[in-house]
Amino acid sequence: MTARPDLFARPIGGSSLLAVAALLAVTPVAAPAQSVPPAPAASTPPPGVIETGHRDAPLGAITRFPGDGNGAVKTGRYRNLFAEQLGVSEAQTKAKIDAVFHQLFYGDGQEQRIYFESGANANGPLAYVTDWANNDARSEGMSYGMMIAVQLGHKREFDALWNWSKTHMLITDPKNPSVGYFAWSMGTDGSPRSVGAAPDGEEFYAMALYFAARRWGNGQGIYNYQAEGDTILRGMRHHPVLTGTSPFRIHPADPPFVMPDAPWPSINNRAMAAQAAKDGTPWPPYRPNNRPRTASVGPMVDEAHAMVRFVAETSVDGTDASYHLPAFYELWSRWGPVEDRAFWAKAADVSRDLFVRVTNPRTGLAPDRSHFDGTTMLTREGTPDPFGYDSWRTASNWSVDYSWWGKDARQRALSDRIQGFLAGEGIDRFADRYTLDGKALSTRHSPGMVAATAVAGFAATPGPNSKAFLQALWDMPVPTGEQRYFDGMLQLFSLLHCSGNFRVIDGPDAAVRG
Repeated sequence: MTARPDLFARPIGGSSLLAVAALLAVTPVAAPAQSVPPAPAASTPPPGVIETGHRDAPLGAITRFPGDGNGAVKTGRYRNLFAEQLGVSEAQTKAKIDAVFHQLFYGDGQEQRIYFESGANANGPLAYVTDWANNDARSEGMSYGMMIAVQLGHKREFDALWNWSKTHMLITDPKNPSVGYFAWSMGTDGSPRSVGAAPDGEEFYAMALYFAARRWGNGQGIYNYQAEGDTILRGMRHHPVLTGTSPFRIHPADPPFVMPDAPWPSINNRAMAAQAAKDGTPWPPYRPNNRPRTASVGPMVDEAHAMVRFVAETSVDGTDASYHLPAFYELWSRWGPVEDRAFWAKAADVSRDLFVRVTNPRTGLAPDRSHFDGTTMLTREGTPDPFGYDSWRTASNWSVDYSWWGKDARQRALSDRIQGFLAGEGIDRFADRYTLDGKALSTRHSPGMVAATAVAGFAATPGPNSKAFLQALWDMPVPTGEQRYFDGMLQLFSLLHCSGNFRVIDGPDAAVRG
């Protein structure tokens, strides 16, 4: 969600993407030993726990690995926080999730849905997820839609979103230094809004593809899910540093992409234009600099720090805590390309440490961006980078890691802090942007932020705050209108998480949801 510079990827002289796919082959290294919280007793599952591995498990059995920690991956038991703390039944939970999915994917096209099918090509149906407020399709939302589809067993939707991503968003022009990555923002007609990438989309694409390989098996071409996921992960780490001069293209036959003089129409730009008119200031406030510029693009990870970068453009420093997904990295250290498994095991531990360093010790709020060492990064205005729209996801990231792996007891304190601070601000009214020490920077209250913070209940101390967030998520209407994309996606993700239905998929399922 944070505004990104116009990212680019890699012009590959005479080599092309094969240069990335054929790199080192190293014997995998086991994940390092780690201190972990006490393991739960292996007894009869308590109320609110969903146990996998039996014939009714909707997502199949889980393969055990050394160093699995003490979470659901080890025990096979996924907690249903709604059942534990609100007394909600499994039937009620399934009905709730199915209703939200149906509205966001198949509801009224003007007010409710974010998923749209758009014809077909030789690979089959095409579909996109749109950020309705900004009239675009984002790698973030496309990969989120794929993750939701694979978790719920909707193969048609999964394949259609992947087909659209590969057809329109994959950068194939060898003169674009971001070649091999996915453009982070595209018009819903397949025209570019950006010619560079954002790592959060790439990460969710890879994880969703690995789950699809295990749920449905691999097909041919772009539907060889395991091979496609491997290609993405190899590119994230081994993309060569490539340099080119703008303007760039997504595909070789495209016209050069030039930013328009005025922003594309959106709810956010209309609000800014209205405020400018009220203040008597020019709109738009600046014209983009469309003169040719040189850009260098490399890997999406910083090798020295074992961290995902904010962007792959080498001139842009730092990371985004909401991009850190240690729950996924643990799986990549087992399922990903052999030569990279030790790296991802290390990245999982590094991300857990970053969460502790980057969050405010009182509020638990994390910034949208920081330096790799967790220290504050300044905005263009010279102020510390705040807790913003990307940041809503950070607490969910560390809490899903706690739920799946149970490797870092510090995550309990992080969840207690953020839930405690926001509960004190008022669960029905806290702002959607803050300074890290808790000064509100907006007046808008966002259901997506409520939903993401409810997921922190996995790591939080059970009590009034955790229960209140769960109740707010359970009672939340499905977002409609222009802001339904990010709020709705986070609501559906959070319902899956908190009900124990967002799981490690490691085999064909016994009972696919319809």
